[in-house]
Amino acid sequence: MPAAPGAPTITAIAPELDTLAAEAMAEWKVPGLALAVVHNGETALLKAYGQRDVEAGLPVTTDTQFLICSITKTFTATGLALLADEGRLDWTKPVRDYVPEFRLHDAVATDRITVRDLLCHHSGLPRHDWVWMPGDVAPKQMLAALRHIEPSRDLRTTWQYSNLGYNAAGIVAERTSGQSWEEFTRTRLAEPLGMPVTFTTEDLAAAENAAAPYSTYRDERQRSRLWPIRATAAGAINTSIAAIANWMTFLLGEGEYKGVRLLSAARIRELQAPRVHVSAPEFAEFGHNHYGLGFGSHTYRGEQVVGHSGGWIGWSTLMRLMPHRKLGVAVFTNCGGAPVHSILINHIFDRLCSHEPAPWLDRLRDLRRKALAQQATDEETQKSARKPNTRPSHDPVDYAGHYEHPAYGRMIIAAKDGDLQWAWRGMSAPLSHRHYDTFELPRVPFDLNPDRLAISFTTDRDGNIASLSAQLETMVPDIVFKRAPAGECLDDAFRKACVGRYRHGSTVHVVAQEADGQLTLKPDFQPLYHLSPYQGTTFNIAELEGFRVEFRRGPEGKIHELVFHQPNGTFIAKPDT
Repeated sequence: MPAAPGAPTITAIAPELDTLAAEAMAEWKVPGLALAVVHNGETALLKAYGQRDVEAGLPVTTDTQFLICSITKTFTATGLALLADEGRLDWTKPVRDYVPEFRLHDAVATDRITVRDLLCHHSGLPRHDWVWMPGDVAPKQMLAALRHIEPSRDLRTTWQYSNLGYNAAGIVAERTSGQSWEEFTRTRLAEPLGMPVTFTTEDLAAAENAAAPYSTYRDERQRSRLWPIRATAAGAINTSIAAIANWMTFLLGEGEYKGVRLLSAARIRELQAPRVHVSAPEFAEFGHNHYGLGFGSHTYRGEQVVGHSGGWIGWSTLMRLMPHRKLGVAVFTNCGGAPVHSILINHIFDRLCSHEPAPWLDRLRDLRRKALAQQATDEETQKSARKPNTRPSHDPVDYAGHYEHPAYGRMIIAAKDGDLQWAWRGMSAPLSHRHYDTFELPRVPFDLNPDRLAISFTTDRDGNIASLSAQLETMVPDIVFKRAPAGECLDDAFRKACVGRYRHGSTVHVVAQEADGQLTLKPDFQPLYHLSPYQGTTFNIAELEGFRVEFRRGPEGKIHELVFHQPNGTFIAKPDT
């Protein structure tokens, strides 16, 4: 479909875009922006504004490299469509057909979930983004973590965005193609389309013409660290606005680029068809939001629009296509959280479809200023939520230790000068007391940090700090980190000193040490039990949930009591000499 009758050309409205971009960038303090418009199989407009590096005074160009974030998902889904077109993949089949070690927390969902479910965010998993966001685990480790994170819904009951699901989809592509996801994406999609791409922040930092990321807090802008996205297939492609114009041309050409067909038109339509309802519209110009296979879908002023947004620390991107008008627009910015791209894209759609432009700049600017004014009030409200006149149940040193979760990793709590310090996967911050045994992290603007995260400690029945919990995923119960074993129970010399016979009444308990150093416990007329380190001089009885044994020293330093901590009481056995 051509442009609407009487509609101006994109070249004619370019001066309007220059003015609109300048005003929006100033309001949201966006340092640099790149824009591409594709229409009827041609790149109709490429524009660059502002600075890719403020400190160095370097301008954005149409070849400046940006991290495109979740627009990457359109590449991942399209790559799998290539494999489906070739008969090498059936995305209606279970993921485990292609990745046998794939496991979810729920066994039934593990067996039933398909590749297509991953692509339309229909797995039952909420985001669980803190599994991957610290950037210290590889895609295969993220895959292994899936079995340890809880779903919030049943399979195929509702849309829930999942970067971890797209990480798994990338591994499906690797197993099916025999190439790494990066090499497959480069050779099968990027190179045929003449798109220079890279996949790591290290590559981006080394590029001659790369944008630097910036973030804002309240009304202040600051340069951000280049935080990596290791869930590569979910969001890690680096490329330019000139290159993404080729991608839009391919998509609007329904799988054909410069006379060469790379993917069937039927597959393109299948990718972009609305499948799962996402949300109701927030503005009258929009219809309901749906998600297809790697592409979002909605209507704008009656026209079908497909595409994807992307966001990360210091980056914000948006690509939207009007397939029936063969029209596509993409905008990249090197500043996170700013809606400048949607303001420009909506204006272009309005003008080229002969609509009176909606006042998007005025609307969103008003919302931003109201939100800024509300922030100080919100901070005071959070302070008032604390219970006054409370204190921790233990001394600071008692909370110190390592706490572990099989998917979320290890949190370290240290005590120093009466205060607690938190560290987790490359991040660290002081902990302040909120109330009772709950502490909280500070807000750390411009950096990756779970701002104001509440961390609550719990005790075992003997009063020892046994775990901590934190709401790292809002859609499921708090994530519980169990305290890692520590103390003399880990020391082989101490364990050797525990070996011996202990008597409680008429029963003799024999403690021995196996070749691997593990202690065993054999009471008269009972099975052999294995002792696993717990804390201090205490061990868990591995075969009996809730049963522990503690070895206590006498004044001479020798073990003089074997103490049984059981659900029904505490019992003491003495050395049987």
